[in-house]
Amino acid sequence: MDTFDPDNYPLIREIKSPVTPEQLRPLDSRCQVVQFASPLSDADHLNLAKFLRSYPDIPLRIYGHYSKPISDLGFLCYYDFLKGFQADVWLLESTDGIEFLPPTLEFFGLGQTKSKKISLSILNRFPNLKELFLEGHVKDFENVGKLSLLEKLTIRSITLPSLSVLTSLQNLWSIAIKLGGTKDLQLLPQIGQLKYLELWMIKGLEDIESIGEVETLQNLFLETLKNVSKLPSLKKLHKLRRVALVGMKGLSDLSPLVEAPALEELCVGEARNLSVENFKPFVGHSTLKRASIGLCSLRKNKEVDQLLGLPKVLNYKTDFNFI
Repeated sequence: MDTFDPDNYPLIREIKSPVTPEQLRPLDSRCQVVQFASPLSDADHLNLAKFLRSYPDIPLRIYGHYSKPISDLGFLCYYDFLKGFQADVWLLESTDGIEFLPPTLEFFGLGQTKSKKISLSILNRFPNLKELFLEGHVKDFENVGKLSLLEKLTIRSITLPSLSVLTSLQNLWSIAIKLGGTKDLQLLPQIGQLKYLELWMIKGLEDIESIGEVETLQNLFLETLKNVSKLPSLKKLHKLRRVALVGMKGLSDLSPLVEAPALEELCVGEARNLSVENFKPFVGHSTLKRASIGLCSLRKNKEVDQLLGLPKVLNYKTDFNFI
């Protein structure tokens, strides 16, 4: 079996010290990020920065740094032109150096850190942010609500008492809430113009009825919400075209999905709690075009495939065209 070689993986360019001409060969057109996991020298940063200036839309990511921790982000003095930056360094103590990033930054990501002192007031430096990823950081979270141009938000391991801080984000069209314990979703319909909603492994979440009022929703992804036993009515969601349910062990009834007027794609996975009978209401559905069903049984999977007679959804996590 071939070993994994990050240098041959087209979506990621991995950088290591000393930075060589081979590492700075032209990026594949599919590349999504340039990243490094251990310290670079000043000369390395100079060479990498010169290289990245030719790829202004590719974000830079720093992660790892366990063998030789860094305390802050001072190296960003070399990268005052970036449009996107993400730090996933557990031992990061301070965001000092972030002031070198330009106020025109469009994507920012900050992974979980051991330190709980990092304030999200740093976000005020970047009024042009369109996409934000935060993991575990709640200090001064109200500053997220000031990012008036924000379009996509992912929060992980963060618990909000309600979604009120997000109601001011009128341009927001994508929200992913992962882990944490945010249980009050009542204000979802009042947030931006949501096209995409993802809820994953949220502790204690039971009530998702408010989803049925998000009339702009096009793509819904629910995963491992063990306390959710009932789906909301989707009658009002005339733009909803894809629903993906993965590991939703508390569900025994999928009939609310049949009510979605424009449903085209149905993805159900890790659903040993469901039977072939649950999918009979979808037979002859007027708008359903594709379905990928996994019931943890090859026999059941085959029966559902034969029942529905529809082609598979190729990649329910990425391949979707928003309107």
